[in-house]
Amino acid sequence: MREFIDQLRKNGKLVEITEPVSKVFEAPRIAKKTPGPVLFHDIDGNKAIMNVLGSRDELATMFGVDKDKIIKRLSEVSPDGEVVIVKDSPTMEVIEDDVDLTKLPIMTHFEKDAGPYLTAGVVVTEYDGVMNAAIHRLLVVDKTRLAARLVAPRHSYVMHKKASDKGEKLPIAIVLGADPTVIFASTTRVPAGKEFHYAAALRGRPVELFECSNGIKVPHAEIVLEGYIDPKERVDEGPFVDITGTYDLVRQEPVIHITRILHRKDPIYHGILPAGPEHLLMMGVPYEPRIFNAVSEVTTVKNVVLTEGGCCYLHAVVQIEKQTEGDGKNAIMAAFAAHTSLKHVVVVDDDIDIFDLHDVEFAIATRVKGDMDIMIIPNVRGSSLDPRGAPDGTTTKVGIDATKVLREAQNFERAKMPE
Repeated sequence: MREFIDQLRKNGKLVEITEPVSKVFEAPRIAKKTPGPVLFHDIDGNKAIMNVLGSRDELATMFGVDKDKIIKRLSEVSPDGEVVIVKDSPTMEVIEDDVDLTKLPIMTHFEKDAGPYLTAGVVVTEYDGVMNAAIHRLLVVDKTRLAARLVAPRHSYVMHKKASDKGEKLPIAIVLGADPTVIFASTTRVPAGKEFHYAAALRGRPVELFECSNGIKVPHAEIVLEGYIDPKERVDEGPFVDITGTYDLVRQEPVIHITRILHRKDPIYHGILPAGPEHLLMMGVPYEPRIFNAVSEVTTVKNVVLTEGGCCYLHAVVQIEKQTEGDGKNAIMAAFAAHTSLKHVVVVDDDIDIFDLHDVEFAIATRVKGDMDIMIIPNVRGSSLDPRGAPDGTTTKVGIDATKVLREAQNFERAKMPE
């Protein structure tokens, strides 16, 4: 993380706030108004950074590619990088057995939030020899406890359920302020236990892991919280503002007990602004290569984007090089199968810039005939984050084939000015 912060500072992309700032509303409000990474030097005497990966420009810099090549790059990388176990870590510079989560700059973001939330904690779990790393929102219950939103049927949920069914505590470690590539990899949908291998492949060098006192192996980071998920204990979790910018439901969720805190000297806490650009990109971008690869099975795909207006989660634009009639509709179905939370998808030709929504709207306006090119699929599984979804999680999905009719291609040729 510190290397990445130094790089941001060197490139003039880091905003630094030196005056004291409150972790209750004030720091999140500043982050919301700041278009790039922002480093706070004094939140109750602590350092914190937000908006670390707040735009595709930062992602492109991290991956060493142009912005429009991010998804192609991600779709080509296999989770087979090298992971190395080491005995020591700068994360262990300070070890605290007297746990007090209130001393960390954990922020309260919105007025109706249930309380302070850890939003960038990579929760590392291991059970029956299988490891998983994923970001979960974590509500601070008191000095030593957190409530974790675990979503079925994802790996952390399944591991906790298996342990709980046997009455066993699930050991975990929560990683804060790791290398941004590691943080990004933890949001992806790679096979269980491959998140750190994927991070190593993405950054082109091994990821080092060290072992916590409870046996969980984690990457170097600014802060690590050791503990376990209780097999039975549950508390109310929420309200919390999720990616749509609306409050999610209050649910009974499992409780994490923190038993030890490890951190670097003068640690830098990492927070993600709920519904902010970093939250949207971290939620959405990992699904784009899944859609890309799925569509490549049915036609020639050029690029994919989950749009910011669609919360980087519910709306996709897929760019294809159309080969035959029907390719557009096949691409729609492949996209929905690859990302089951997807609600609306537009498929366009390769002469449409999918990052320019005016261009996408042009394709819809000039290449769509409603009774032929719009697919409506009712009563299918959607996203629990969709405010318009049914209580049982079902919704209606819409696919728009905004590609040219091949036999009438001359009718769709865009005019060009002479050189």
